[in-house]
Amino acid sequence: MAETTTPYAGNSYTADLAPGSLITQDGQMQWAGLLIGPGTPFAVDKSGLSGWEDLPEYDSSDADRPTSHGAWPGARYAKPRKVGGTIVLMPEYGGTAAAVRALRQSLALLDEERWLTVRLHGELLCVRARIAQRVVPADQGFATQGSSRMSVQWLATDPRRYVANEQTATTTPPQPESGLNWLPDGLKWPLSWGQAKSTGDAVVENTGSAPVHPVIVFRGPCSMPTVTERISRRRLRYAIDLTAGDELTVDTRAGTVMLNNSASRLHTAMADSTPEELFVLDPGRHDLSFRPEAGTEDALMTVRWRSAEW
Repeated sequence: MAETTTPYAGNSYTADLAPGSLITQDGQMQWAGLLIGPGTPFAVDKSGLSGWEDLPEYDSSDADRPTSHGAWPGARYAKPRKVGGTIVLMPEYGGTAAAVRALRQSLALLDEERWLTVRLHGELLCVRARIAQRVVPADQGFATQGSSRMSVQWLATDPRRYVANEQTATTTPPQPESGLNWLPDGLKWPLSWGQAKSTGDAVVENTGSAPVHPVIVFRGPCSMPTVTERISRRRLRYAIDLTAGDELTVDTRAGTVMLNNSASRLHTAMADSTPEELFVLDPGRHDLSFRPEAGTEDALMTVRWRSAEW
């Protein structure tokens, strides 16, 4: 019998819980509100998961050379990730009906994606996915004992695997130094110009192996909010005035620009602004410079991101 020391109680197994919030040990995986693996009635077969550590399939824009060997290398874009595995259902005595109901609820056809999280060697990685397949043989073992070996497949439209904890970085617009301190007997060496209250730069580090799309939030009061990645020179700039309390949220993955989470302001993007979906952070450290055309020290830029792995 599988170890069942951890209860799988709960009423909504499709709840979009925080990734990994139910996981307590290596070898466990969490699909929405359902915990799978050691300590549950749902064991993962020894064959493990397919498609989790694999590189996803991809489309290539390579072009064959018409008068020479080989091809010109083009861009490569990953296709959705397919993750599959065999789950061994071995419920406690008298718990078959409840376990089966939990599976029916959690492994259902849903339009919205949920978090699928796997913990291996202390590392939590997650994807947004939907159920693509559920095969449960209604054989003699299932009919008499409630045990079964079921095949499950998830489909993640975004193939990148993200760390479970979202990171944030904030900065205000640049604030000048206080300047030289003039003493009654003149200046004294070494000269000190004071410490700047803010440089206007936010440090973002993608510790993974795949590029990520950040979410950037500008808060007023400021006008013409602008952020520039200092190495690639990618820039986002919007012709809009934000009053105190206004927030302009740029979701670079979705390609949306929302004012106060209610009205699209995508049309305010300036001509020299990078298309939102192309504003990506490659693996490594990035300095993002917040440079509004005008703004007080109460203005704020917040960057949210998750490092990602292929």
